[in-house]
Amino acid sequence: MNVPFLDLKRQYEQLKDELEAKVTEVMRSGAYIGGRYVDAFEEQMREYLNVKHVISCANGTDAIMLALRACNVGIGDEVITTPFTFFATAEAIAAIGAVPVFVDVKESDFNIDPSLVEAKITAKTKAILPVHLFGFPCDMEALNNIAAKHSLHVVEDAAQAIGSEYKGKKIGNTNNLVTFSFYPTKNLGAFGDAGMVTTNDDDLAVIARAFREHGMAKNGAKAREFLLGEKDEFAMESNTDALYNPYKYYNYLIAYNSRLDAMQAVILSTKLKYLDDYNKSRTRIAKLYDAGLKGVVDIPVSPEDGASCYHQYVIRTKQKDELSASLAEKGIGTGAFYPVPLHLQKAFNYLGYKEGDMPVSEMLSKETVCLPIFPELTDDEAESVICEIREFLGK
Repeated sequence: MNVPFLDLKRQYEQLKDELEAKVTEVMRSGAYIGGRYVDAFEEQMREYLNVKHVISCANGTDAIMLALRACNVGIGDEVITTPFTFFATAEAIAAIGAVPVFVDVKESDFNIDPSLVEAKITAKTKAILPVHLFGFPCDMEALNNIAAKHSLHVVEDAAQAIGSEYKGKKIGNTNNLVTFSFYPTKNLGAFGDAGMVTTNDDDLAVIARAFREHGMAKNGAKAREFLLGEKDEFAMESNTDALYNPYKYYNYLIAYNSRLDAMQAVILSTKLKYLDDYNKSRTRIAKLYDAGLKGVVDIPVSPEDGASCYHQYVIRTKQKDELSASLAEKGIGTGAFYPVPLHLQKAFNYLGYKEGDMPVSEMLSKETVCLPIFPELTDDEAESVICEIREFLGK
């Protein structure tokens, strides 16, 4: 049986009429960036996550940069993060002139190992940037305690964790800044790039909004006051609601243009209503894999303090390449996340890391295989994947 690694068309076909009606509505409205559709999506997401502030933006990479800039991370500052993740995590740190400092991950959940973090803190450290990889929540209690002890900010990369939970709360409901991606392949996927930042901290939210949009107008003025201590009285009085309010031409920070467009907002609003059901389907598939592959390969360990949204289902085998090739011959798609840990990427050669510096991440890069898991995958398809893996491994 042919089983695709991911098939976005299945979800589109289920929601086709609803999605196309909403997109047509936006096209007819003449309101294409920001505005009521984006406001409505942000409000939906506030309710879903039970968080105070949602700052939508153009993509998940921008979301990380906005969050870091909101924490006043800049040139020469150090940010501790994981080497076993997508490139954008560390790229965003480097893109604003800061220095990624890599800390190895735990073998159990592939997430940054809190026990190794404190040894990497220096006078230049400004923030810790953990990643909730594959939807599995990090040990945020330990990381937050370390950050508080050393007066550091925490920015959580939750690009793969929309709908995941930690200690009874959705990831994203915290005083930390939390970043999300809505790239089409994510559990909640747009029809293009989209992202957001969330927080319960009022001041950080203002600064993130300012950096999202040219450091201008009231948010820009407030952000400058928070970051530099310089207050602008005009900013506090100006009405910034008008479409052509001239105050939007007053800029206070060198920032970005990272606004969410209305079409992506209505697509995300439409899909958000179904997100919990989608994640339940992913969990159902994960349980099938758990039952069929336990004792055959190393399978994911369910988090003790939360619940994964199962963005990916990742197995480990020392026959990674051979298994992937065998499954491909049978028409079964797999993913290799991530074949090169970040500390060994050529783009980061200047940091001076070498092979052997992050042994767990390096091992995982050689052993991990991602299996098909998306809401529309059928039980028969999942069972076919299980059967082919068991057959290949002689089980």
